[in-house]
Amino acid sequence: MIAPFRLTERAAERIAEIVASQGGGSALRVAVLAGGCSGFQYKFDLTGADAAADDEVIQRDGARVLIDAASMDLLAGSELDYTDALMGAHFAVKNPNASSACGCGTSFSVD
Repeated sequence: MIAPFRLTERAAERIAEIVASQGGGSALRVAVLAGGCSGFQYKFDLTGADAAADDEVIQRDGARVLIDAASMDLLAGSELDYTDALMGAHFAVKNPNASSACGCGTSFSVD
C-alpha cells in the first residue's frame, strides 16, 4: 500500500498561519495540472470551500489540505514541506512518483 500524502510540521504551521490571517475556515487545495516544463505542475490555492465528495482531506496541527482524487493518484506517498531560505519562501512537494523534475521545483514528469 502506498503511503498517504503527508505534511511536515513546517508546512502545517505555515498553512495554519496563512489560514488564520485570512480569518479562518479555509484550507489549502493542492492539485496537479497538466502543463509546466516537465508535463505536470503543482497548483496551490487557498480555499474557503468545503471538501468535495472525492477530496482527500489531510489535517495536521490545525492545518487542512484538500486534494482531489485525480491529483491524489499522482501525489500518493508525497510530502508537502515549507522552506524559508535566502532564495525565498515556498511550499515544495517531495514526490516519489516523479521520475524527473524541473529546476523551478513546481513541475515534474512521471514514467
